Amino acid sequence: MKSTLRLARFLCWATFLLICGSALIFASAYLYLSPALPTVESLKDVRLQTPLRIYTSDAKLIAEFGEKRRTPLHFEQIPPEMIEAVLSAEDDRFYEHHGVDIKGLLRAVSQLIQSGQIQSGGSTITMQVAKNFFLSNRKVFSRKFNEILLALNIEKELTKEQILELYLNKIYLGNRAYGIEAAAQVYYGESIDQLTLAQIAMIAGLPKAPSRYNPIINPQRAVVRRNWILGRMLALGYIDQATHDIAHNEPVTARYHGLQNDVDAPYFAEMVRADLLDRFGSAIYTDGYRVITTIDSSLQQAATDATQQGLLDYDRRHGYRGPERQLLLDNDGALEQAAEALKSTQVVGPLIPAVVLSTEQQQAEIMLRDGAAIMSWDGMAWARRHIDVNTLGEKPLLASDILKPGDLIRVERQPDGSYWLAQLPSVQGALVSFRPDDGALLSLVGGFNFHSSKFNRATQAHRQTGSNFKPFIYSAALENGFTAASIINDAPVVFEDQGLEDTWRPQNDSGRFYGPTRLRTALYKSRNLVSIRLLRHIGIVKALEYVQRFGFNPDLLPRDLSLALGSATMPPYDLAAGYIAIANGGYRVIPHFIQRIELLDETLFEMQPHRVCRLNCADELTAETSELSALTDLDTLELELELERELESAQAGEQATIAPAAIDAERIMDERVNYIMTTMLRDVIQSGTGRRARVLGRKDIGGKTGTTNEQKDAWFSGFNPDVHTTVWVGFDEPITLGAREYGGTAALPIWINYMAKALHDTPEQPLAQPEGIITMRIDPENGTPATSGSPSAIFEVFRKEFAPAAIQNPTLPSLEQEDSPPPLPPELF
Repeated sequence: MKSTLRLARFLCWATFLLICGSALIFASAYLYLSPALPTVESLKDVRLQTPLRIYTSDAKLIAEFGEKRRTPLHFEQIPPEMIEAVLSAEDDRFYEHHGVDIKGLLRAVSQLIQSGQIQSGGSTITMQVAKNFFLSNRKVFSRKFNEILLALNIEKELTKEQILELYLNKIYLGNRAYGIEAAAQVYYGESIDQLTLAQIAMIAGLPKAPSRYNPIINPQRAVVRRNWILGRMLALGYIDQATHDIAHNEPVTARYHGLQNDVDAPYFAEMVRADLLDRFGSAIYTDGYRVITTIDSSLQQAATDATQQGLLDYDRRHGYRGPERQLLLDNDGALEQAAEALKSTQVVGPLIPAVVLSTEQQQAEIMLRDGAAIMSWDGMAWARRHIDVNTLGEKPLLASDILKPGDLIRVERQPDGSYWLAQLPSVQGALVSFRPDDGALLSLVGGFNFHSSKFNRATQAHRQTGSNFKPFIYSAALENGFTAASIINDAPVVFEDQGLEDTWRPQNDSGRFYGPTRLRTALYKSRNLVSIRLLRHIGIVKALEYVQRFGFNPDLLPRDLSLALGSATMPPYDLAAGYIAIANGGYRVIPHFIQRIELLDETLFEMQPHRVCRLNCADELTAETSELSALTDLDTLELELELERELESAQAGEQATIAPAAIDAERIMDERVNYIMTTMLRDVIQSGTGRRARVLGRKDIGGKTGTTNEQKDAWFSGFNPDVHTTVWVGFDEPITLGAREYGGTAALPIWINYMAKALHDTPEQPLAQPEGIITMRIDPENGTPATSGSPSAIFEVFRKEFAPAAIQNPTLPSLEQEDSPPPLPPELF
């Protein structure tokens, strides 16, 4: 009995000394380590490393820039099953302890005593938050003490929900995915709230070892881990037996999902990234910036499709250049060799790699990545051999005239499921489209394929504009007293410069001269000699001063008569921006592509556009603000909370946030001059070089073709009141597109295909005639008032004070007798 009593006393004292010793050790560690501990206050306003995201105006993701894929969630957005699965796997006593789980620590100490090594840390979720935000991953005793101390502090400062929110947004889950939402996107291509219980359990198993339990790399281990978690959820009462069994038997569906952008606009995305980098520096990649742009997602897709198709059509017109390479296929391993070659060959835009397996008469058997297919004669009959840009070989009669077994080729899938032979086009193009009333960029394409060439031809390619520049010269002429009926002689002219060894003999693209020509006819038929005489009469200095109104830098424009033929070089973006004022009735607006920049809940920048208000600006703005408010809640994961916050603000009597007031745009063209110029540009489509666009069946569209010397550049710029679009086609190294390629053949088809979608279901807008415009019957031969009963008389519009009954046409000087001819410019059409 006495021995038992002595043993009990000993155990009591030993326990007491152990407790005191532990307390002493803990207190010593606290006193030693606590001064160096970081404050947990920062966790209340933590900024997780989040990539830059760029959106369209209608809330579609364009691009994401940043090392880590992360989409932070609020606690309310996390599915309960996700929380239950994580607690089952990592910390089932999370809601019972205060940051430190004594049982877990004792288990870790026991393992240390038995093995002599730290095997498991006994870490709670709170301790993992402390480690992930403040500490390193080194397995040393001091770090564990720091974890414990920080966890206790965190539990004092934050709620359990806040701790879980930090943990689930911070943890690394493999494949560059940080946080559960990013993991759901990477492994399943869905948002976390769209996953099944089995998929949720799979993600919940990743924090312990993201590589070891990765369902893509190690699916068997991942399933074992997933099923263990499901068993824990069943044991803890989170799920019933039936739910457990269904999830337990679900097959592994995880596969890698790269970043899936909603909109294909890589050239534009790079423009925005560069702009943000200039504004805010490298923090844009980590701080969670969001950019809402002016791009319309449907129009952007239409622009990409139209540009790629137009360049492919041009390429087919100039013949087949042969396969990308020739594979030596063995009879026994042909399919394996072809599959390996296809695996290493990228898809470029709509062009799919394929290997020719055999040819027979007028068809070919081809192998694609997903199996074999037959390409019919319809898909390859176009493929005459390319000799040069103006010469093709004989028409093929058999498939073997075009293709050989082992050819690595490109094919384009057609809407009916068939495949057409194609090739990577060597020609390039660009498309830029604006909303005329406020200068918002609607779509932009900088080339055939960004991943093949990142050079943005829409903003970086300085190309001669050709006749596409003529409307600005003709507008200057109208502003200075000319009329659409003014007669100018389209006749040969020679400029000599004794300082040069050559002379300049400008010509029309046809090589012919047409004599006295009305200004309207000269524009829609693009007569070069008329344009030169017109500019000479206006004066180069006066013309340069005038074109500045449209945003062109006069220092970058030639100061000679070649300006009339478009010798100025500029990117398509700048030329398209210049056309905006013509398209919107004569107002200066600021071309822009960023609508708003956000950082967390703060708006750093919001565009205040200059806007054409034809009726009541306040009424128009109110209507658009209501519409925009539905488009600017870009993060779909936060949409419900955002609406709730707005509702709470409204109930509290707060005024809703509205877009900044638009600024009335400044008029830079006489309203009547703009009206006359618009009618002339509409005639380009109805009667002139843009006649192909009549296929759109609209009367409210106008535009101008442009082709430079030797057909090195092809342009079309055209508009209606809702949309203005400029298209350029050419080679990166300026060489001829071919003798039969002009703005109306190479660029205009792209414009037509795009505008057909841009203007679909939009009503035609008749051109309102301003005050001070009169309509008269004139003689088309001389531009004077027609005599009564004249059978050839036509109607023309004039500014009232410049009607032919009031004044005569301006007298032009004789260019041949001018004392100081201009320097020799390039010859342009």
